Amino acid sequence: MAGVASGNDFQWCFSQVKGAIDEDVAEADIISTVEFNYSGELLATGDKGGRVVIFQHEQESKNRPHLRGEYNVYSTFQSHEPEFDYLKSLEIEEKINKIRWLPQQNAAHFLLSTNDKTIKLWKISERDKRADGYNLKDEDGRLRDPFRISSLRVPVLMPMDLMVEASPRRIFANAHTYHINSISVNSDHETYLSADDLRINLWHLEITDRSFNIVDIKPANMEELTEVITAAECHPHQCNVFVYSSSKGTIRLCDMRAAALCDRHSKFFEEPEDPSSRSFFSEIISSISDVKFSHSGRYMMTRDYLSVKVWDLNMENRPVETYQVHEYLRSKLCSLYENDCIFDKFECCWNGSDSAIMTGSYNNFFRMFDRNTRRDITLEASRESSKPRATLKPRKVSTGGKRKKDEISVDSLDFNKKILHTAWHPKDNVIAVAATNNLYIFQDKIN
Repeated sequence: MAGVASGNDFQWCFSQVKGAIDEDVAEADIISTVEFNYSGELLATGDKGGRVVIFQHEQESKNRPHLRGEYNVYSTFQSHEPEFDYLKSLEIEEKINKIRWLPQQNAAHFLLSTNDKTIKLWKISERDKRADGYNLKDEDGRLRDPFRISSLRVPVLMPMDLMVEASPRRIFANAHTYHINSISVNSDHETYLSADDLRINLWHLEITDRSFNIVDIKPANMEELTEVITAAECHPHQCNVFVYSSSKGTIRLCDMRAAALCDRHSKFFEEPEDPSSRSFFSEIISSISDVKFSHSGRYMMTRDYLSVKVWDLNMENRPVETYQVHEYLRSKLCSLYENDCIFDKFECCWNGSDSAIMTGSYNNFFRMFDRNTRRDITLEASRESSKPRATLKPRKVSTGGKRKKDEISVDSLDFNKKILHTAWHPKDNVIAVAATNNLYIFQDKIN
């Protein structure tokens, strides 16, 4: 079966893999977020060690026109450090939970990165010239004696090796009591929201000492707590609209024009539960781990443990599309509960034209669904198929009975290898898939 894309039949092929091949993976090297910028020119990853690595798309080579440009390291910097909250006796991890790019306004690039408590606005800029010929400083930087200066020099700009600098421009701290799970830049490009388990705050990018609390679901008595916020996102075109999902499998759409505190939602999306399929795990697997608006703003996609659902914003009572990601795991929920995998938070993403969606699974598998043809494909991010331009073979999981030649048994799936974070280039068929400490980049191979 051909790959899933925007109408055309094509196959996915290997492009690059980043990261060490070691069997023993350091905890700090595990990738925790992946994000393309608005043009797709830059690709950022964050890891559990608090580092951000930015890759830049190189232009195609004239000698090898069949090979599209690769992504090479552009900048690496330490975004967050481990901290300790002395009042609560809690360690604050340096792990990067989310990265969000701001639309480019000038030669520099800006991105937001967050750990559990603190959000930072980073400026990434290039410098290829330096000032030379100061009056008060020698070539080596030492101050000159003003009395020995006999003539006035005009400093000149001299070329130098390209330097990419990352500098923190704003630090947004002390606004979240609970762990931040989402940040989302608003379509006005001036504000953004940040969400933790019980509250959502609205920030202005220029103001760090205060934010507006726009959602607060914390009950007066914490023993009455029944649900938490799992993800939140701003609408791509309407700066007053945002959605947030909950651990109960519901999504609330709020309009900031209605009230300053959006405790009353404008729309409430929930699919009625089928009583026949109810089990001990129903509530856990219905918890939504990710919510994403389509680029058009007409639809939104939610990911729960076993499926991806696409909702029309004009229809609240059920999703318009439901895709099973790994239905074969339904019989394994008991063991997945025991090894805590049932609490894994898988993300999902749209392609540039909203015609296909992608999300991860176990055994380094990731799934793609074509919304037009309703076809789906399972692919694997592995070093075995990491030869340049090697076509990715579709994978199949056998669910019992006789196993066919190329199928993999459910019992032999590796639950330690999981694809939680994926990203799709905003314009081209190029995808980035994070597999533990490795970043795989695949592209289409048009027949």
